[in-house]
Amino acid sequence: MSQHVATFRQMHGGPGLLRFPNAWDAGSARLFESLGARAIATTSAGVAWALGYPDGGRMPADVAIGAAVNMARVLRVPLSVDLENGYAEDPVTVGETVRRLIDAGIAGLNIEDGRDAPEKLAAKIEAIRSATANAGADIFVNARTDVFLASLVDAPQRVGETLSRAATYRAAGADSLFVPGLRDAGEIAAVVEGAGLPVNLMACPGLAPASELERLGVRRLSAGSGIAQMLWGQAGKLAQEFLDSGRSESMAEGAMPYPQLQALFAGR
Repeated sequence: MSQHVATFRQMHGGPGLLRFPNAWDAGSARLFESLGARAIATTSAGVAWALGYPDGGRMPADVAIGAAVNMARVLRVPLSVDLENGYAEDPVTVGETVRRLIDAGIAGLNIEDGRDAPEKLAAKIEAIRSATANAGADIFVNARTDVFLASLVDAPQRVGETLSRAATYRAAGADSLFVPGLRDAGEIAAVVEGAGLPVNLMACPGLAPASELERLGVRRLSAGSGIAQMLWGQAGKLAQEFLDSGRSESMAEGAMPYPQLQALFAGR
């Protein structure tokens, strides 16, 4: 299992921009792997919705771990789990949760600050590092800061605040920095230059193409909950049409054939 972590670390050095379509269950994880994803990352929102919880740290840790274990079961590539805020306030508890992910063979995780003080996330990262050291293991930690996504400070201060938090999280043991909501090319370049960590961005309207992000030095690009949201929208439309009219034909339009889906899981 440690080989997955080593492989995942190497991916952050290139070649190319590491792209995550972000899975929400074992089926989507296996599908994305079959399409050529070099590693799989989860979307916490997608996982939560699929299991009947709201996004935002409301899903029980046991449920989140169970979902991750089920994804790992069908994959041969590294898996990184979006752990939101660690599903606990206490750093030691977060460390114990991560120890369970390590035992399941998970290669990486996201953990976020949200509206908490950066020192709180730093303490959780330190606890994760302590837990991994005690286990004689390793896991890749992608520290997410919501400075841009949640507008935590005024616009002119956001790059500086992001870099300040990057330094704090790097000192605590983070391996990369995730800055969802960052989209301006000049600000991206400044964060990449000053973070001292590989930078991860999230796809959003107005973000430059992947080729330009790679030129700016971005190392990871995540779809976030975007694919899951699109599928929820399509499922809603299909179900509504079926409820309204009972029409069968619409459910065959663009559908993946049954044998192709079955083949994804045969022999796994």
